[in-house]
Amino acid sequence: MGDQAEELRKLMSQSSAQDTQRLITPVDTQSKKTRIITVTSGKGGVGKTNMSVNMAIAYARMGKKVVVMDADLGLANVNVMLNIIPRFTLFHVMRRQKTMKEIMEKTEYGISIVAGASGLAKIANLNEEERQNFINELESLTEVDVIIIDTSAGVNNNVIDFVAAAEDAVIITTPEPTAITDAYGLIKIIATEYENLNIGLKLVVNRVKSAAEARKVADRMTNIAGQFLNLKVDYLGYIYDDPVVAQGVLRQKPFLVIDPRARASFCIEHIVDRLEKTEVRDIGGFTAMIRRLFGRA
Repeated sequence: MGDQAEELRKLMSQSSAQDTQRLITPVDTQSKKTRIITVTSGKGGVGKTNMSVNMAIAYARMGKKVVVMDADLGLANVNVMLNIIPRFTLFHVMRRQKTMKEIMEKTEYGISIVAGASGLAKIANLNEEERQNFINELESLTEVDVIIIDTSAGVNNNVIDFVAAAEDAVIITTPEPTAITDAYGLIKIIATEYENLNIGLKLVVNRVKSAAEARKVADRMTNIAGQFLNLKVDYLGYIYDDPVVAQGVLRQKPFLVIDPRARASFCIEHIVDRLEKTEVRDIGGFTAMIRRLFGRA
């Protein structure tokens, strides 16, 4: 309990200082690189989408313009988390029925979402003209500061491609043995599929009882990845097993909004702050990422 209380005090202290700084520091409106963050997991049910949405809100509270792209091909649920029924998806953009700006759904939380679902599954079947039009439309997203891509869970080509194309890839796991095994399996496939992979691969441990429990899981995974896969995985942080998270799911409202001072909320803000302290790597921007997804790098 002492370990948990001490970690929570640190997070609260950091959050208070950050809140003060945000009040006195004007938002820099100069042009900046768009940060592309892929959030993924080795298995479903570990809190991937919940983290994506709440990370986006934390970024928005920093004055950032944020878009969450739902890249789950089977069970798109970013909109469910936010109690939104999307009118249009990426499918309509690919068929030239709508523009990217027209399908973007603004939310009451200061972020926008792009519904993907069935649309993304048809990317491989586009002809050259449709592909080029789709890439041109995606270019409009470069006006935002942060794009968070919520992938489907598990290991498939779409997940691997999104991870490989992003600037930062955040892998979510929990202390459960099955979640750890599947997360490691995902990391292993990334390492074997892509030689000389130049991404910021990061790990977040969700639903922990203490910082010590999270550190134990993270050390185990990062050490194995380094030793056997020769792949660097940075430990980004953890999220407490907090009742407010389940409340948010049931109420279809982000837990960061329900209780900004909850333990899980402080953890999310701490994770985002740590991401902000890492330099945005130059990989050519979001359009270049999409071209890599199309195999047109």
